[in-house]
Amino acid sequence: MERFEGTGLMSRNGNEWSGGADFTTPGDIYNAMPPRIVFGAGAAARVAEEVARLNAGRALVVCTPGRNEMAHRVADRLGGLCVGVYPKAVSQVPIELARAARAYVTECGIDCLIAVGGGAAIGLAKAVALETDCSYIAVPSTYSGSEMTGFCGITIDGVKRMHTSLRMLARTVIYDPELTLGLPVQVSAESAMNAMAHCIEALYVRTASPVIAMAALEGIRALSEGVPRVMRDPADLQARREALYGAYLGGAALTGGFALHHGVAHVLGASYGIPHATSHSVALPYVTAFNESACPAIMSRVARSLGAETASGGLYDFARSVGAPVCLADQGMTQGDVERCTELVIETDNGLNPRPVDARGVRLILEAALSGRRPQARMFAA
Repeated sequence: MERFEGTGLMSRNGNEWSGGADFTTPGDIYNAMPPRIVFGAGAAARVAEEVARLNAGRALVVCTPGRNEMAHRVADRLGGLCVGVYPKAVSQVPIELARAARAYVTECGIDCLIAVGGGAAIGLAKAVALETDCSYIAVPSTYSGSEMTGFCGITIDGVKRMHTSLRMLARTVIYDPELTLGLPVQVSAESAMNAMAHCIEALYVRTASPVIAMAALEGIRALSEGVPRVMRDPADLQARREALYGAYLGGAALTGGFALHHGVAHVLGASYGIPHATSHSVALPYVTAFNESACPAIMSRVARSLGAETASGGLYDFARSVGAPVCLADQGMTQGDVERCTELVIETDNGLNPRPVDARGVRLILEAALSGRRPQARMFAA
């Protein structure tokens, strides 16, 4: 497996790899990361120390109903610093939930949130932090990567709207591979595809710094090596550590920005009820195939890292090998959904995709994903 040792940097046109490319990063939220990372087996036991570092004294643990037990274990570590557990987070962060959580935090005088779990819990903590003075610590137990960014999709009237703010950066992220040991293998596979998507998009958006690009390449390596080992032995702590390391790098890569792939995944999740990680898994090979002709040198490096002839084919085969979904029809989507979904995806276009986003292209992506067939370049010829 290629380790990208001595890898050069990307030029700004996203096509070539060179060590002397000129670049200008956009500032503000792009490439910004949490100021403190704590990574290691057993690290979650130190959560009280991290709350104390923030001079906080009234912490609330936020989680989904399914992570209630894990959240209470973390709350127990906080002792008197914790005022309770808020197990109401759900995927896609509905605006109604965000408003209710903000009101609760204000009413109870909470000064720090501890988001335990995946993107749903972390997203809710971000939504609260966006409009209050409450900071948060992220304790991820999946590979979503959201904990590294100041981006948050909040669903308003059935449409996921992206919000960006430095206020939504975690003050500390605690990565404890022991917390991922209970993550089912199917969820692990889908979540890993989510992390892989962050790495892929960071390689071609012009807002990513060269440092972010190198993190993305290392993230692809770590995920492609660690996740298959997790599938073979879910109790392998070293494999879990490697996968979580890849997810951390994927989260770092996501700070560089995102493009069409995330637009597709967000629409599938918020407007069609497909779980977030599943949306990423299904969409990634096909959006990658659509973009391959626009940044061939970058996609060639991705393909080599996956031991494949093409990046899209390698991602499809990787997903299949770890049991991650690749077919929209299996998720309840039909041909009748394609036109409306296409319209919604077009609305998400932020101008950062390496290939122009138009209705024909998005329709081709959705129809290919609907079939679940292995992507080929001819499917997406201009």
